[in-house]
Amino acid sequence: MKKKVVVITGGAGFIGSHLCDRFLADGFKVIAIDNLITGSLRNIAHLKKNKDFDFLEHNVSKPFAIKGNVNYVLHFASPASPVDYLKYPIQTLKVGSYGTHNALGLAKIKKARFLLASTSEVYGDPLEHPQKETYWGHVNTVGPRGVYDEAKRFAEAITMAYHRSHNVDTAIIRIFNTYGPRMQVKDGRVVPNFIDQALHNQPLTVYGTGKQTRSFCYYSDLVEGIKRLLHSNLHNPINVGNPQEFTILEFAKMVLKFSGAKSKLAYQPLPIDDPKQRRPDIALAKKYLKWQPKVKLEQGLQETLKWFQKHGCDGK
Repeated sequence: MKKKVVVITGGAGFIGSHLCDRFLADGFKVIAIDNLITGSLRNIAHLKKNKDFDFLEHNVSKPFAIKGNVNYVLHFASPASPVDYLKYPIQTLKVGSYGTHNALGLAKIKKARFLLASTSEVYGDPLEHPQKETYWGHVNTVGPRGVYDEAKRFAEAITMAYHRSHNVDTAIIRIFNTYGPRMQVKDGRVVPNFIDQALHNQPLTVYGTGKQTRSFCYYSDLVEGIKRLLHSNLHNPINVGNPQEFTILEFAKMVLKFSGAKSKLAYQPLPIDDPKQRRPDIALAKKYLKWQPKVKLEQGLQETLKWFQKHGCDGK
C-alpha cells in the first residue's frame, strides 16, 4: 500500500520539525520545505537518512511544485516570534500572503487537505477573555506587531476564500503560546528568554509589571491537536492551547525553581501592543476533536530545561 504524503512548509522550524517526526512515526512520507531564515537544519538532522523524508530548501513565498501525489499540505512557514517578525517584517507579510497562496495552490492542484497554522495573535490585545473563535480581535494594523497579526489574518481570509470558491478542503488552527525543545534561544519569547537567562545566571527580563498573563502549551499536546484537526472535517478556525493561565511573575519563579538559578528580576517597559492577557477557550477543540492538553507546565518546563542544558544556548 502506497504511503500517504504530507508536505510541511516551515518543516525545519520549532513546531514544523516536531510535525515531521510525528507524521513519519505515523507511517507517512514527509516533504519538508523551509528557507531556513528562522528554521534550522539541526532540527531535522536526525531525519536525514530516513527514506520517507525529503527536505527542500525553498522560500514558499515564491512559486514551487511538488512531483507526485500529495494528500496533506500543512502551512507552518513564518517567523513566529517578535524578534523574528520585527527583524523580517516584509518576509513575514509575504509568507502570510504569497506563501499561503502558493501552499493553497498546491493543495488545490493535488486535491489535498490543507491546514493553516494561524495564531492567537489574530485576537491582538484582546478585549474578550478568554478568547473564543467567534471573537474578531483587537489589532493595531499599523503597529510594529501588525506585520505578523495581519499576515495571519489575511492567511485565514484567503484560506476560507479557497475553501468557498475552489472547494479546497481546508482547516485553520489558532495556536496559543507553545513551548518545548527546539525553540530558538534568542527568539524573544518568554520561555526561551527566561531559560537562557537562568542558565547563564543573568537577571530575568520582565516586561511591564509581570502581572500580564500567558497560557503555555507543550509542543506534544499541540502536535496531537494538529493531527486531530487535520483528520477531522472541520473548516472554521479552532483554538488549540492550554487554558491554564499564569502571570509572567509566576512563570519566572517556576523557571528559577527548576533551574536552580539565583537570578534577580530586571523590569523593562512593556513593548508596544503587547497583549495583557491571553487564554484560549478550547470548548470547540474539546467537543469536536476530543482534545485537551495533558502536559502540566511543571513537567513540560523541566523537559525543556533539560533540552537547553544538553544542546547549549547557541541560538540555533
